Amino acid sequence: MKKLIITALFGLAFSAIAAAQLPSVEVQDIDGAKFDTALIVDGKTPAVISFWAVTCKPCIQELDAINEALEEWREEADFRVVAVSVDDTRFNAKAKALTSSHGWSDFTLLFDVNSDFKRAMNVVQTPQVFVVDTEGKIIYSHTGYTPGGEELLLEAILKIAEK
Repeated sequence: MKKLIITALFGLAFSAIAAAQLPSVEVQDIDGAKFDTALIVDGKTPAVISFWAVTCKPCIQELDAINEALEEWREEADFRVVAVSVDDTRFNAKAKALTSSHGWSDFTLLFDVNSDFKRAMNVVQTPQVFVVDTEGKIIYSHTGYTPGGEELLLEAILKIAEK
C-alpha cells in the first residue's frame, strides 16, 4: 500500500512538472546583456535547459556529456541546449570562464545571478535539467546526474519531434 501511495504521489508530481510552462524571467546572457527566458522557445525548436553551478561536478559532467553527443543528436532532431548558471555575482566570472574552457559554445549560455529563474522553475539542487517543447511546456525533468543519463534527454526531444 505504501509503495502504491508513493507511486501515485510521484505520478502527480511528474504531472505537475509536465503541465508547467516556461516562465518569463530576466537573466543575463554571456555578454551581460538582459535576456528574457521566454525567448528560449521560438515556436519551432524544443530546448534542453540545464541549471548548473561551478562547484557542482555532476553538473559539469552532464553538460560535457551533452556537448560531446550534441553533433550526433542534432542529426536526429533540431533543438537548443541552454545552460543556466545559478552562481551569484561572486562566481559569475568563473562560470563564464568555465563555459569557455569546456567548449560549450553551441549552448545558449545564461547567468541567473539573482536566482530568479531558478526560483521560478522550482530548482532546489543542481544539476536540474528540463526539456521544453516548442511552446515552452515542460515535458521532462530530472535532478542529479548519472553517466549515460543524458540519453533520456534525447529520448524526450525525439518524442517532441514525433508530434
